[in-house]
Formats: sequence, structure tokens, C-alpha cells
Amino acid sequence: MRILIVDDEPQIARVLRASLQSNGHEVTAAQNGEDALTQFLKAQPDLVITDLAMPGMDGIELTREVRARSAVPVIVLSVRSQDAAKVAALDEGADDYITKPFSIQELLARVRVQSRRVAAAASQAHEGPIELGDFRIDVERHQVQVRETEVHLTPKEFDLMLYFARNADRVLTHKTLLRAVWGATGADQPEYLRVLVAQLRRKIEPDAGRGGGPRYILSEPWVGYRLSPRPASPDETRPDEGERKRTIFTKS
Repeated sequence: MRILIVDDEPQIARVLRASLQSNGHEVTAAQNGEDALTQFLKAQPDLVITDLAMPGMDGIELTREVRARSAVPVIVLSVRSQDAAKVAALDEGADDYITKPFSIQELLARVRVQSRRVAAAASQAHEGPIELGDFRIDVERHQVQVRETEVHLTPKEFDLMLYFARNADRVLTHKTLLRAVWGATGADQPEYLRVLVAQLRRKIEPDAGRGGGPRYILSEPWVGYRLSPRPASPDETRPDEGERKRTIFTKS
């Protein structure tokens, strides 16, 4: 893969470059977000690995700029381990998040996951559109229509929507969805799925802007989620596990 590394600490950048090159990757490096964006447009990398805290344009802003131009995977590195930092990065379209310090083997494993995802996307590029209830999914163009209206999804939102569509009306466990979208390394990151499902619901649910409950992506408490291709009746909708826990706590 052609990989762009962005880190304002030269020592870390050198270690990452050497490790990735020794595993057969072509590496370009940048020391800040502004330079990285220039390098990104010039080199057209297959993957971006960026630090979060940098002077000027930080990793979150860089992710936003990259995502506005491309579906290329973005892995964020940061010393910040709080969920808020992870959520902010994922909200802007990051595909993965690694907390410093980390082992090179862990990073290489995450890179392999993204490499397989890129390869899978390429192999599916000529798949015909999926017509499913209120949805039309054009795999080749990465376009989704809901009730004949196009909705703009990030690459990870599209991956999740596509997996739901291919398994419509089936209950999919949290672990199954995490592995399907993020690979084996995602199974231990449940907050990724919560963020992504919330983002996807905001874009496709018919009552999302009016405070209504989910009608397409239905929660199966303690288990996972299920896609209903047509809006489910109110009796079928269930609260998320977090909402249910809060309700139980309040009643007790």
C-alpha cells in the first residue's frame, strides 16, 4: 500500500516509516496537517496514518479534509484514550483509532485490516445495485438512496449500511458487526459501533429530526441490531441497551 504518515515527532515518524517499509509498503511522511494535505493530493495514498495532536491543523481537521475528498482509510494515533477523543475522530470519518503507546505489531495488524477492506471494496466495485424495501444501494458508486432520496454517507457508514442490507431482517450481534466493518481488531472497540449506528440513524431514519425512535435500524437489547428494509411499526422498535439501562436504573 501507499501510506501517508503524519506526525510532528520525527522519531516516531522514522520508526513508523522503517517498520512499514520493511513490510513492503511505500511510505510518504509529513510533519503537520497542512503539509499532509498537500502530500495527500500529490501522492494519492491508499491509507493515511495521522497523529491527533499537532500544531495548526490537527488530526481531526485533517481527517475531515481527507474525507471531503476521498474514501481512503484513515487511522488516527493519539495519547488521548478518552472515549470523547475517539468519538470525535470517528465522527469525522476516521476508520480506526490507536492509543499511544502501541506496539508496531498492533499497527501492522490494523494496516492489514484496512488493506483487506480496500481490496474487498475493489472486488465488489462491479456488483449491481441492491434494491431493498425503501433502500437502493449502488455499490460501485458508493451511493445510498432512502425513499428515492440520496443520503451522503462516510465510507464506514456505507460499509455498515451495506452489511446490514446484505443481512436484512437478521439479528446481527455487536461482535459480528464490529468484525464485519473493522475486522478482527474491532471486536474490542464497542464504542465504534455505537457511534457509527447513531450517525447512520441520523441520516436514514424517517423521524430522526423529530425525535422519533429508529424504524429501520432496530436495537435488539443486549444482543445487537437488525435492519428492517421498510419502516417498522412502533411496537417493533426497542431502546438501545444504554437507554434501557438508564430506564431500569431510574425505576429502581
